[in-house]
Amino acid sequence: MGRVNRRSVLLGGLAAAGAVALPASLPSWASARTAAAAPPIHDPFQLGVASGDPLPDSVVLWTRLAPAPLNADGYGGMPDASYAVDWEIAKDEAFTAVVQRGTVTAARASAHSVHVEPAGLEPAREYFYRFKTSGYLSPVGRTRTAPATGAAVNQLRYCFTSCQHWEEGWYHAYKGVVADNPDLVLFLGDYIYEKKSGRAKAELNPRRLAVPDDADTLALYRARHGQHKTDADLQAAHALAPWLVVFDDHEVMNNWNGTTSPAPAARKAAGFQAFYEHMPIRATAKPNGASIQLYRQFLWGNLARFHMMDTRQYRSAQVSGTACGPYRDPARTITGSAQEQWLLKAFETHPATWDFLGQQVFFAQRDGDGKKDTCESPDSWDGYQASRDRITQGWIDRKVPNPIVLTGDVHRHWAADLRKDYYDHSDPIVGSELVTTSVTSNSDTATPPSSAWLANNPHIKYCQGKRGYVRVDATAAQLRADFVVVSDTTEHDPAKITIKPDVSFAVQAGKPGLQKV
Repeated sequence: MGRVNRRSVLLGGLAAAGAVALPASLPSWASARTAAAAPPIHDPFQLGVASGDPLPDSVVLWTRLAPAPLNADGYGGMPDASYAVDWEIAKDEAFTAVVQRGTVTAARASAHSVHVEPAGLEPAREYFYRFKTSGYLSPVGRTRTAPATGAAVNQLRYCFTSCQHWEEGWYHAYKGVVADNPDLVLFLGDYIYEKKSGRAKAELNPRRLAVPDDADTLALYRARHGQHKTDADLQAAHALAPWLVVFDDHEVMNNWNGTTSPAPAARKAAGFQAFYEHMPIRATAKPNGASIQLYRQFLWGNLARFHMMDTRQYRSAQVSGTACGPYRDPARTITGSAQEQWLLKAFETHPATWDFLGQQVFFAQRDGDGKKDTCESPDSWDGYQASRDRITQGWIDRKVPNPIVLTGDVHRHWAADLRKDYYDHSDPIVGSELVTTSVTSNSDTATPPSSAWLANNPHIKYCQGKRGYVRVDATAAQLRADFVVVSDTTEHDPAKITIKPDVSFAVQAGKPGLQKV
């Protein structure tokens, strides 16, 4: 798939800070309005545009009308009225070759968010899209459809990251993502933080301190999402390529899970609703109160398959302490039975060279003392060892050719090989895990693992505490992962920032195991 000149796209409005007023004389298609006139609004596209969940013939287009996105009532400065929003998708950024257009209603009940799912698009095609309402024109977004099922694909580039606490720094990582010009962007959880930072005020940039109260209502979740989405670098990355998004805990409440640390049903319902309203995900993921169907799969021709997972909503009770015995209980699950069977069923077919498991928490073991009777963290697959064993054995038994686990959550870059027996370092390697660090969330000063700890974990090939993201280039022959780091997220001046790979690893197709490049 060809790539356009990134500078021309950006100058065309990709990362515009605000909406552009339309001329007084609108084209006929853009002048249609609902029968009941709504009150005038100003600059409604301050949260930008986004696309996501690409299929061969469709992609989700998103925006939200919000002239004042930080308003504590959660309505983004919009009146209590519905607004007609015109959309169009074209083959060129000048919109001389529009292929589809239409009008949808942005309603107060959904915070005037807009989700459009145009169908009948061409596979493996680059498109441009925009929205118009009330005399304003949105920034222009670029997206692409997935290649046709089974189509030969030579190369795929995607970037993935997680954990972007607003107060803890600037989102410089997205400058790197935009410069990398990926086909896809994956976000693996903690898109917002529902609570204020625990870091000392002196460590935080004062321009990032104005935040709403800790979010526990729909209004405050909406305001928090709106706040995060005002970041220009985040908007630019959203408008550059389609995203595949899953949540972790902070979209609702720190460390919540389905059992011992449950979020109240009303709080989950509010967090899920605000998440859906602000993400370019399909209507199939629209929440039903305190539940949401988030796990789903995407194919990228014959090259890649993405299993986007939910390891938060269905997990068994979290066990406290360090004794690992309960963690091996066969009844314990981090995915829930239905999701586990869904994944194992998918493993029965091999439509693509690479299988990527996009999920939230650390998959490989982290062995503190070299013994099987201790665990480092119950908030990881170490706390659900039988569940991890079933998934791993599932891809072994079904001969999944090249499984790669993609992970967020831990605010560090990690790279690790995976074995059938996670505590037998002589066992054959059966896959690898790539863990992205955070966009901003803390651990800059975290002490690196000791030599003794690394000796107990020879499967772990790399650990780095800087902020950043992972860039992946996949071909039929190999995968290359570049662990990109940002020099400083507390410095706002881009001229003082460096964004570059710290280390790179490759995996050869058909030969599991990380090789340092």
